[in-house]
Amino acid sequence: MRRRSMLLAAGTAALGSRLGGRAFAAPGGGPLLDHDTPVDLDGTEYVDLSDRVGALAPLVTGTVLVTFRTTSHNEAMTLFSASDPTVPSSNITLNLSRGALRFSARNKGTVLIDVVTRTRYDDGLPHTVAVTVGPSGTRLHAGGRMVFETARRAFLGDVPGLGAMALGRNLDSDHPGGEWFCTGTIERAAVWDRVLGESELVAQSPRPDPADLGRISVILNSDTPATWVLTGDSITHGALHTDGWRSYPEHWTERVRWELGKPKNRDFVIDTGVSGATSAELVAGFAERVAAFSPEVVSIMIGTNDIATPGLGPEAYRANLVSLVRSVRALPGSPVPVLQSPNPVDPAKWPGRVGLSRYAQVMGEVAAQQNAVFVDHHTDWTGDGQVPLALLNDGLHPNNRGHHRLALKMIKDLRVFDRDSRVCSLRVP
Repeated sequence: MRRRSMLLAAGTAALGSRLGGRAFAAPGGGPLLDHDTPVDLDGTEYVDLSDRVGALAPLVTGTVLVTFRTTSHNEAMTLFSASDPTVPSSNITLNLSRGALRFSARNKGTVLIDVVTRTRYDDGLPHTVAVTVGPSGTRLHAGGRMVFETARRAFLGDVPGLGAMALGRNLDSDHPGGEWFCTGTIERAAVWDRVLGESELVAQSPRPDPADLGRISVILNSDTPATWVLTGDSITHGALHTDGWRSYPEHWTERVRWELGKPKNRDFVIDTGVSGATSAELVAGFAERVAAFSPEVVSIMIGTNDIATPGLGPEAYRANLVSLVRSVRALPGSPVPVLQSPNPVDPAKWPGRVGLSRYAQVMGEVAAQQNAVFVDHHTDWTGDGQVPLALLNDGLHPNNRGHHRLALKMIKDLRVFDRDSRVCSLRVP
C-alpha cells in the first residue's frame, strides 16, 4: 500500500523522515539519498526531506533522478526541490513547466541556470527523468537518454542557505505554504554525488526509452536547425482526400516549425510521399526521395499498397523495411529513422486490404529488432476493435479528421503534445 505525506502546520520534518525509504550510501557509489517509497500527491501534499538537505547542500556536481507519473496538467509541478525557506527565490528545482522538463537554480532572485525542454512529460505515463551537472555542463535526461545539454551549470552547492528539501513542492519566504505542487505519483527520487553515465541512467529507469527517441528529443530541444523527411505513399502525400485541409505532414510542420518556437523556424519538413508507392519502390527511389535532402530524421509510412501488389507479401515487406532503416542510418550523420504503420481500412470497401494489420505487426517487429521508434497508427485507430470509418474519405485514405488523428499520434509519441497548441487542440468539423 502506498503511503502518503500531507502538508501539515507542524511536524513535517518528522513526517518526511518516516517516508524516507533508503537513506544514504557511500560517496562515489550508490545514491546519497534514495527515497523509494511511492507517494500519491493530490496537488496539496508533498514529501518533506528537509532533515537530509545538509548532506546534499555542498554538492557542486551530481545527479538528481525522479520516477513519476502525472495525473493533471498543472502549470508547474515540482518533482524535487531544495531551497532556503527564509528568503525569496533561492532554490534549485527539477520540475515540470506546462509538461516540459525544467531545471533551475536561483540565489535570492538571481538566476544561475534555467533550462527547459520542448518535449513534454505530463501525459499520464510513467517517466524517469534526471539532471546531471558536471565539468562539461548540465544535461537533462528522460528514460535514461539525454534530451538536452548546455555548457551552463549550477547545482546544490551554488545556492547558499539550503534548509528545506521536498518532493512535490517548492518553499520560500514568499510562499510559506509552498508552491508548484505536484499532482500525480512520485515513485522514487535519488541524488548522487557524481554524474551518472547513460548506461547507469538506463539501468535506473524502470522503462528505458529507445535511444532513437532520445536523439529525436535532442533535435527537438536544440536550437540547431534540422531537416525532417516524411516519406511514404498517398497517405503521406496527402493529396485529394483531405478536401483542402492539412495532411499529417503539414500538421507536423506547423507544430515543429512554428509552435515549438525554434529560432527563425529553420527546421525544414519535406514531404516526399508518392501516391501508389510501395516499400519496394521506396527502396529503389531512396536516393531521390530521402538521401537527396540530407535529413536528420526520416519518417517512413508505407504498406497500404504492398498488400495489393504481387510479390510484396509480409516477408518481402519486412526485408524492405529493414533495408530502409539501415539505409537511413547509413547516411551521413546517421539520421534517425521513424516507422509509422499504415492506418486500417474499411473492410467492406477494401476487402483485399483487410490484412493490413499483419503489415502493421511486421513493421512493429522490425522497429523492435532495429531499435527504431514506432508510431502505431493501426492499433491507435482500432483500440475498440472497430475501424473508425468517420476518419476515412473513401474507406482507405484518411480524410481531414483522419490526418489530424495521424498527426496527433505522431506528436504524442514524439513527446511534443500540448493541449493548448492550435495544432493539438484543433477541432475538425
